[in-house]
This record gives sequence, C-alpha cells and structure tokens, in this order.
Amino acid sequence: MTVKQHRIGSGFGAHSTAAEVLRGIDLTGRTALVTGGYSGLGLETTRALASAGVRVIVPARRAAVAEEAVGDLAEVRELDLADLASVRTFASRLLDDGTALDIVIAGAGIMACPETRVGPGWEAHFAVNHLGHFALVNRLRPALTADARVVPVASSGHFLSGLRWADPQFRTGYDRWLAYAQSKTANALFAVQLDALGIRSFAVHPGSILTPLQRHVPREEQIAQGWFGPDGGPAAGFKTPEQGAATAVWAATSPLLDGIGGRYCQDCDVAEPATTDDMLIGGVKPWAVDPGGAARLWDLSADLTGVG
Repeated sequence: MTVKQHRIGSGFGAHSTAAEVLRGIDLTGRTALVTGGYSGLGLETTRALASAGVRVIVPARRAAVAEEAVGDLAEVRELDLADLASVRTFASRLLDDGTALDIVIAGAGIMACPETRVGPGWEAHFAVNHLGHFALVNRLRPALTADARVVPVASSGHFLSGLRWADPQFRTGYDRWLAYAQSKTANALFAVQLDALGIRSFAVHPGSILTPLQRHVPREEQIAQGWFGPDGGPAAGFKTPEQGAATAVWAATSPLLDGIGGRYCQDCDVAEPATTDDMLIGGVKPWAVDPGGAARLWDLSADLTGVG
C-alpha cells in the first residue's frame, strides 16, 4: 500500500516560478523557516516568501556567508544540521523566543560528496539531508502553528535507491550517488509519516536545476551526464532556480492542498506514480511513499537521534 498520488490540476507547471504561485495569496504575518535558504533554490525560496510579506528565518552553518547572501530579506541564525547539539541549541533558542512557525521548508542538503562521516560516524548524506532535519522538526514541534506545513525537499534521485535497511550508514560499499538517493527517499518518507502523525507535510521534487548543490560533481562528469546543452547552458528539461523553487513554495502555501497531505509533489502539483526510470520525467517510486517504510524510518531516526 502506498500514498495515493494523483495530480489535482493546480493550474501551474514545470515553468511556473515561485513568485507566480504566490500571486493572490496573503501571507502577511506568517513566519517561515527555510534551511539552505541562502544559496541556490533556497535563496530563491527566501526571496519569494519575503516578497510576499513572510518573515523568513534562515538557519546556516556559515552565518556570515548567509547574511551576505540574504541581506535584509531574512534573519540568519547559526545551525549545523550535522551536529545534533547544534540542532538542539537552535531549536531551544527559537522556542525560548516564542516564535511561531507557519512554514518549514527543509531544503538544505549535500549531493554526491566523497565518503564523509559526521556525529557518531553517520554517513553524511543520511545525517545532513534526513536525520538533521528529522531532529530539527521534531524539536520545533511546539512552535508549529495549527495549520503549519512542513516541506522536505526530496528529489527524483530517490529513483536510484530505497532505504538500505541492512546498512543505512554505508558501512560497506559506499557509493556517493546511492547515498544521496537513499537520503532523498528518506526525505519523502519523512513527509509521509509526519503527516500521518498530524503535522501537514509534503515532499517535493524541485526538478533538475544547476545550483551550488552540484559542487562535488566535477564539470566533466556533469557534461558526461548530459546536464549541459550545445551552447554550454543547462540542457533541455532543466529549470531556472526561480522555477526550481516554485514547487516547495506551492506546497507550503497553496489552498488547493488544504485537507490533503503526505504527498510527493513536482512541477507545482501532486506527482503521479513513476512509470519509467527517466528522472527528468519524474513521478514518484512506490518505496518513497510507502507508509510502512515511513513508520519504520521514523522509528530508526528516533532511535538514532533520541528525538521524535
């Protein structure tokens, strides 16, 4: 059994921008937390929400870099998602402030990095992309408003791997692409279970976009993957950062999603089940919207982090 995945006819699509999906939506007085909100898609998300009157809080491991990037668009606070003590301190300070959160967009992440161990020896993709956000959102649950939405940013990269239950930390056979893929499946499953527990959540695939996320992928490998067209620009089917930020912003704000949740979204709509292995076409694989797998991952994540 999987989450029911069917388009709802949002009126938007792959070429819609974050600013376009926000037109006509009053967000005055709302507060959003956007991890990764100072670079790439996250920065475009911050810009769009701030332009709509949202108070945006941007957690950042490199606070000075973040402050320079966002300027007066957002408030920057220090956070290292790879460090559970940092997560605890960040959450405690925000709760002490009495901040109420209407939106959490969990967009910070790493992709295809060399084998790296953080915390108690956790594989870095799983730790940063999933476990750090799992601990952060759970510690911030008292700050979430009654109609808050949490939006983990997943990826069609989940096509390459479900959860490696026997070895989620890649103790053997490390593969940087499979490690990234597992973490993106985890992002999607996190949304499924969080929603089942009563906190409205949607996972989103932003599309294929060239951003600093690809910093660990050599240029020659990107060319071999077909990410660039003959003119040296992004290949056909790739989005601009403004378009790439749109689905997360849509999932966080669209009134069309009132009353439904736990869905995996792409191109500013609920995604259909994947019928091919073409990640540019997208859709969602069954292992990324499996309630049983979502509950199992929740228990594993709670055991590892001591939260949730």
